Amino acid sequence: MRHAIPVDDLGPQAHAMADAVSACVHCGFCLPACPTYLTLGEEMDSPRGRILLMKGVLEGELELADALPYVDRCLGCLGCVTACPSGVEYGELLAPFRARAEEQRERPLREKITRLMANQTLPYPGRFRAAAALGKLARPVQSLLPAPMRTMLSLLPEKMPASNPLPPLVPAEGTRRARVALLAGCVQQVLAPEINWATVRVLARNGVEVVIPRGQGCCGALSMHNGEAGQARSLARHNLDIFQPGDVDAIVTNAAGCGSGMHEYPLLFAGSRDEERAQQFAAQVQDVSVFLDKLGIAAPPALDAPLSVAYHDACHLAHAQGVRDAPRRLLTAIPNVTLVPIAEGEICCGSAGTYNIEQPELAQQLGQRKAGAVAATGADLLVTGNIGCMTQISNHLGQLGKPLPVLHTIQLLDRAYGNR
Repeated sequence: MRHAIPVDDLGPQAHAMADAVSACVHCGFCLPACPTYLTLGEEMDSPRGRILLMKGVLEGELELADALPYVDRCLGCLGCVTACPSGVEYGELLAPFRARAEEQRERPLREKITRLMANQTLPYPGRFRAAAALGKLARPVQSLLPAPMRTMLSLLPEKMPASNPLPPLVPAEGTRRARVALLAGCVQQVLAPEINWATVRVLARNGVEVVIPRGQGCCGALSMHNGEAGQARSLARHNLDIFQPGDVDAIVTNAAGCGSGMHEYPLLFAGSRDEERAQQFAAQVQDVSVFLDKLGIAAPPALDAPLSVAYHDACHLAHAQGVRDAPRRLLTAIPNVTLVPIAEGEICCGSAGTYNIEQPELAQQLGQRKAGAVAATGADLLVTGNIGCMTQISNHLGQLGKPLPVLHTIQLLDRAYGNR
């Protein structure tokens, strides 16, 4: 008996899934845009190959177990969406398919434990900070641990930053031009809290009052990526209750993955009583670079010396949200900054949520490939808009023996305004 996932059983998401499947004409434009296809060279590890596999499972023509290895290896980077001439909304097929597959599959015990650890620590800053502290104690025996655990430890900084929570309100400097609510995030609060502080300083410097709603939590993007739809809805619904879109001009995020995830709330809550709230919330979400670019920023003073900057397009900014120009305009507004292109700049660095943990070998290969491309630019500094990319590329630049300072877009702007 075949284990099918009937489209009719997927509820309101079914139409989006069916549209994504039927829109694909198998032209092959997605192949050179797909990191796993470039790395493995297998048709079934390409977007069009995975669409055929998922279609076969949905229609009962293929066993779920036969498709899962290939679907699991997908980063969800959505580079294929940018490349597709037919407008296939691949993400609207992948996320619901993974969610339903997760309900039916039986994972080995080690995988269950690894996923449980990730799902119950990463979205919760307090737990993640405690787990990171315990992880540092395990470094002397790191070589004895399973590959996913070794990867998790290797991505932690040598010295964890001190907890530095934001205040509930940061007033605008001078005349108030706008009022926003900031998503503080989860992993980023632990690994790089200075990004949030740079964000509120730059916004305030440009006349923006920043509200940091108390009680907010993870946006749910990590859970969506993992196929944990129930956890994703619970986390997302909590933020729908906490944030008040009508009280602000925008809900701002400084993490590409979070912004992409929050824009997917309407799909996550399709057909539920929260669908309208999810649509209103998603309509307010903007990456901080987009918000500042639209608002217009105060001209930063010139840097003391010329600075060559390699800008890396985070996949969930460039591909999922179509944000490419806004960060570049902000960076080039800083006198003495020159942007240099990165070869294969559209290819994912291999971070992609928990991909490092679930597919460590592929993540390693993609991280090395990206780090090599960054090092080849000869830039003084790497800038990007997502904590996962920052951690992944910095780690692999170190492995190459070519360490390079890595900053968030907003951090470089903050420094240009005179903050260190």
